[in-house]
Amino acid sequence: MRSIGEMARDSGLGVSALRFYDRAGVLVPAWVDPASGYRWYAPEQVDEARLLVRLRRAGMPLADIRLVMAGWSGTDKSLVRRLLEAHLRRLELGLAEARSEFSALRALLDHRENPMSPSPRTGTVRLSLPASALAAALDAVRFAAGEDPELPMLGGVLFDVEGDALHVVATDRYRMAVARMDAGGRTDAGGRTDSTGRTDAGGHEDSRARVVVPAPLVDAMRALLTDDEPARLAVEGERVTLEAGERQASGQCLAHDFPDYRRLVQLPPGRRVAVDVPAFRMALETGAVRAAEEREPGRSAREVSVLATVEDGTVIVCGDGDEDGSGCGNGGRVGVDRGFLLDALAAAGRDRIVLEFGADPTAPLAIRRTDDEGTFSLLMPVRLDD
Repeated sequence: MRSIGEMARDSGLGVSALRFYDRAGVLVPAWVDPASGYRWYAPEQVDEARLLVRLRRAGMPLADIRLVMAGWSGTDKSLVRRLLEAHLRRLELGLAEARSEFSALRALLDHRENPMSPSPRTGTVRLSLPASALAAALDAVRFAAGEDPELPMLGGVLFDVEGDALHVVATDRYRMAVARMDAGGRTDAGGRTDSTGRTDAGGHEDSRARVVVPAPLVDAMRALLTDDEPARLAVEGERVTLEAGERQASGQCLAHDFPDYRRLVQLPPGRRVAVDVPAFRMALETGAVRAAEEREPGRSAREVSVLATVEDGTVIVCGDGDEDGSGCGNGGRVGVDRGFLLDALAAAGRDRIVLEFGADPTAPLAIRRTDDEGTFSLLMPVRLDD
């Protein structure tokens, strides 16, 4: 007999998925200890669980999975074959419909990217920034920059200058980090502090610039910010330069548009819980984790921590060993990539932060500072089968 943990290890199904399929009547343990409630599985159930893994990966609906599992060990396999063929036809039809919709979307994109349209004016923007504040802002977002070669526009940090404010933003789709800071002053083309506005190449005032700075250049900029002297940032067309004292880091911006992050951070208010970071980090590092149930090609398996809020207003890390779920609180639970969450806590740079849980478990988890509403990060949740 195998315990639920051993069954998870041998089959590839997570503990949470095994519990889910037990409650759904799809893969019921051979024996449940009446005293402890622990589930135990017979050796032949390992093959059934591995079959279930394949059906899940193929995206088969639960109702069909139930019938396939029931008919798999029988002598008449006609029902199983028909169910598999029917699901394959659904997938093929769905793919054909998706291709049609994507073709229409590409046509819309081509229309929006009309090459006859005049390109927007690219001016010159220069501003002075407190070096320590810029260093803190870069530290708060750098961890979220993407590394996917298929999405080069996410492989850097957005510098969004508007008025006297600078937003730096990074995202890799699964997480996003935003930091806001105010400029210490604006400089004119001669390097003098100027209170009248920024200047474009023609000498006209310009108050907005949006450029994506490649991650290696961001790291070079951060290395310059070692003291409290003002740093001078200049955006000139597709080139960005940062000067700190006598040192300089300069390079070309990425030739891609960054997604409109303002749309992505407009979330409905959720439940906010203050968290002691050292204690919470220890709970994450020592607490139970699950293997992510879904995985994208090319990405290694992720370790998922399941968070829940309890009646006293605290956040706990659920343990997979809680067969009855008593250790997971009475409120809604959310699964997050443990490594991503630890990175976000480190980037926040505070001993106390606020976790904001959305009303729906599919909403991002927000990690906010208690003293700075303009600097925060968002983590997309990981789906929990149960």
